[in-house]
Amino acid sequence: MKLLDWYILKRFLQTYIFVVLVIVLVVVMIDYTEKVDNFHKHNAPGSKILFDYYLNFIPYWANYISPLMVFIATVFLTSRLAARTEIIAILSSGVSFIRLLFPYVLGASVLAVLTYFMVNYIIPKANKTRIAFEVAYINEAYTYTGRNVHIKIAPDTYAYLESYNNLSNTGYKFTLEQVQGNQLRQKLSADHIEWDAKKKKWAVYDYKIRKIDGLRETLTPGTRIDTTLNLKPDDFSSDFNLYETLTLPELNQHIDLLRSRGADGVEVYLLEKYSRDTRPFAILILTVIGVIMSARKSRRGVGWQVALGFFLAFTYLLFFMLAKGIAESGNLNPIVAVWLPNAIFAAIGVLLYNTIPR
Repeated sequence: MKLLDWYILKRFLQTYIFVVLVIVLVVVMIDYTEKVDNFHKHNAPGSKILFDYYLNFIPYWANYISPLMVFIATVFLTSRLAARTEIIAILSSGVSFIRLLFPYVLGASVLAVLTYFMVNYIIPKANKTRIAFEVAYINEAYTYTGRNVHIKIAPDTYAYLESYNNLSNTGYKFTLEQVQGNQLRQKLSADHIEWDAKKKKWAVYDYKIRKIDGLRETLTPGTRIDTTLNLKPDDFSSDFNLYETLTLPELNQHIDLLRSRGADGVEVYLLEKYSRDTRPFAILILTVIGVIMSARKSRRGVGWQVALGFFLAFTYLLFFMLAKGIAESGNLNPIVAVWLPNAIFAAIGVLLYNTIPR
């Protein structure tokens, strides 16, 4: 690390922090304007608005726009250096363009590592509080409307509910089937089940247990039985932005659970998982592109280069959102969807690099 490296690295990080603070401040003002009526409508306490919502809202958005803000900060800083002919002086002194990239890549790497841990472990915990606030004071009361629900709760066990009331935690017309191979071995049928919060078990009412052993069948009726199932009231609660509240281990566990049940909507969680992995690489790729495209002194001035930086940054964002939307519909592999924008912009970076005069 030379004096020049420290100079560029310091300016790079300062510019990034400044850009993020400005954009996040604008986002907060817009968000408050949109939600102030909901705050009044649901009588949200001022302390909860500030500490539960916005104190967790700010790091969420700062992290969400981090790759784009790194790109814009890179363009803004490098174009200013180029406008003052500092880039020309650096390259004329014998420093190669690859060597010039070193402090930028170092700063981007620091931000990339920080982003990885933030998005996988810290931001999800903050989102738990933020989204709980949104459910309580912004969104309308949630009512489970699913009908004829089939859930695989164990390798050979399947549960069925005709309907479920999430306010009383009661399921109606419940059946529980144990199947080995293609043979039904046991079936429990009940009028309804209720969640016992004290026992952490399900109370099964007016049930019949039918056991099948070859040609022999037994039928056991009863009025109530308590049982433990791999099924919880949370499975019927609101899943509003649930994927944003899960840390990486929790996200992997939830994906495994959905797959074991053969449930729909796994793509949403896979996209969340894979997109978290791409963020650090996006920061590095966009940083390099930002330096390459703004290292030349432009007659149109710094403003034009910054505007072009904004255009390319939001082009990346729109392209990412488009690919993600296609993947959520099941028409594109989630891994391909989240890595495709990075791959395309990496190719653009290589093409731009080859246009640099040697």
